[in-house]
Amino acid sequence: MADVSEVANVPRGEFNFIHQPETDQAFENALAKARAGNRLTVADGIELLTTGTDKPGIDLQRKEQVLEAADRRRAEMVGDEVTFVANLNNNVTTACNTGCLFCNFKDRSEQFLSENDDDHAGFTKTPAESREIVDEMLDLGIYEVTSVSGLHPAFALDEEHRELLETSARGDLNYKPPSRYEKDPGTYVDQMDAMSVGDVHLHSMTPEEAYHARRGTNWSYEEVYSRLKDAGLDSVPGTAAEILVDEVREIICPGKIRSDEWVEAMEAAASVGLPMTATIMYGHVENEAHRVKHLDVIRNLQDRTGNITEFVPLSFVHQQTPLFERGMVDAGATTDEDELMIAVSRLYLDNVEHIQSSWVKYGDEQGLKMLSCGADDFMGTILSEEITKRAGGDFGEYRSFAEYADMITAIGRTPVERSTDYRKRRPIDPNDDPIGPKLGPRADGTPLLE
Repeated sequence: MADVSEVANVPRGEFNFIHQPETDQAFENALAKARAGNRLTVADGIELLTTGTDKPGIDLQRKEQVLEAADRRRAEMVGDEVTFVANLNNNVTTACNTGCLFCNFKDRSEQFLSENDDDHAGFTKTPAESREIVDEMLDLGIYEVTSVSGLHPAFALDEEHRELLETSARGDLNYKPPSRYEKDPGTYVDQMDAMSVGDVHLHSMTPEEAYHARRGTNWSYEEVYSRLKDAGLDSVPGTAAEILVDEVREIICPGKIRSDEWVEAMEAAASVGLPMTATIMYGHVENEAHRVKHLDVIRNLQDRTGNITEFVPLSFVHQQTPLFERGMVDAGATTDEDELMIAVSRLYLDNVEHIQSSWVKYGDEQGLKMLSCGADDFMGTILSEEITKRAGGDFGEYRSFAEYADMITAIGRTPVERSTDYRKRRPIDPNDDPIGPKLGPRADGTPLLE
């Protein structure tokens, strides 16, 4: 692992990375392959993402050619529909000791101990509180609950796992019993069971959380995800991916699992029948070669599993993160980089049907622009979103169906309510009054938000 203190003041672009955005390919050749629908190589992807390695900076004319190719590919693959889901984010806890430098969501778990009287802004929800939140939101019409949380030391997979942790003599397992804390988060199985209200779709347990849920055991990821599925888990968010190149992970998240273990966990989720998404978090210390290598890992994973429902590029929000505070970055990705990331994701991931534009990361205007750069999904209603907000994001926390219908029809596309796995789809007539969700277990078309 890299010593973070050694790189604390290195500005973006000046890290001594092995992988650099250099190729022996030509931009024109890469663009021709993309237009023809041929499978791209890493070198092709680098040429498209940089708009050519033959000159510095982004060539705006070439950029438009890449965006045009990606938009045509989008139309060929999925047509003019723009999908979105009625969902809730219920993050269970901010307690986490992983120390990722791109994150301002977490709070040191020591702050949550019962003997600590200091005030802090963090939270932990009991399983009963999680159930109450989900149950209330179901009445508003949500279909999906997404839950991604910090790695609370008291979390165990289930009671069997807790017993193993409490009797272990190892001191490196990041475990303390729930009795030590202000609130008991229960086990992961408890939380899955609590949030599985009615027929809601539960989207939870990243590879990093699955690693936390098997620490101190010889259990496979298949065993972990099988138990979680039995408790109500329906699909897995492919977050915690960040950049799937270890020389980058060693700088931005040295305490996290390595790239190969992230892939191993995702393959295990697929093997027990759990659909999954995949993400990239870009615009920090990495370069274009890392971004394309990440896409290559995702494409290879999809070749093997066929289980990824959507790919989600997440532009790094820098303002209140350790990377920014330590002078390791001075900004996130530019708008040109954001547009090219969406476009090259569409062109490179020829086996992933849906590419998402995140209005939480890009804002409304730019988020809509991404729908002409290769994206076809416009995220979800969210209702609560703490992670981006804590990092300094300022594009809001929720979205109504009426807003979705207005924005999507304004760009000449068709708004479509979808389920998490895209198997259920409902085109929306923007002339309806009122406009609300109908796919959720208790949805009846009533507006989700007034």
